[in-house]
Amino acid sequence: MKRIIYVCFFAILLASCSTSESNQEPDSNFYALTVGNEWVYKNYKYNSVTETYDYTGVIDSVSIVGTELIDHNTYFRFRRLTTGNEANITLCNPNGEHFELLRDSTGYLVRDDGSIKYAKNDFTSRIVNDQDWGTIYEQLIATDNQITVEAGTFESTYTQRFVMLPNGDQADGLDHFYYVDGVGLIYDTSSLVSQDIPTIIRRLDTFAVE
Repeated sequence: MKRIIYVCFFAILLASCSTSESNQEPDSNFYALTVGNEWVYKNYKYNSVTETYDYTGVIDSVSIVGTELIDHNTYFRFRRLTTGNEANITLCNPNGEHFELLRDSTGYLVRDDGSIKYAKNDFTSRIVNDQDWGTIYEQLIATDNQITVEAGTFESTYTQRFVMLPNGDQADGLDHFYYVDGVGLIYDTSSLVSQDIPTIIRRLDTFAVE
């Protein structure tokens, strides 16, 4: 049971931090919410011997395959197909399909359950999940961060995810998320609460967006 507790951020995205934003048109297509857009991410695992990240062979292929109207809001249907994870690598997505409904609500990337997946212009820390062992927060850190991945060099927004323990200390684990205007997610990490180095990083390898 304790081992489950220590598996951090990426696996606990079912938790909600709801938004009450009204249904307004976004001022730009920051999250690249267009049917037909595609992204391919490669997963890398930390090697404690070499202190580098090794390619796992796990690939997440993401595409927007349609839209769905829910409570007068148009959500975009994301399909993620994961391959190469026959070994069930911890903190990598399992093989197979996964679907997610998302929309842009005045700068917030919002799921169909009302929880916020990302905020592009709100620097306020927000609670993602609250548990007995700690509270998970996300906070936008910068909007002009430069980052290089296989797909290129971009100026991105940068958000951190961290855990505050019941004693008031911040846990060692820290996750990182980078989004690019008009491109979407280009880099993220998955960590354990007790380790200060992410276990898995995902980097955008190729993309095709309109």
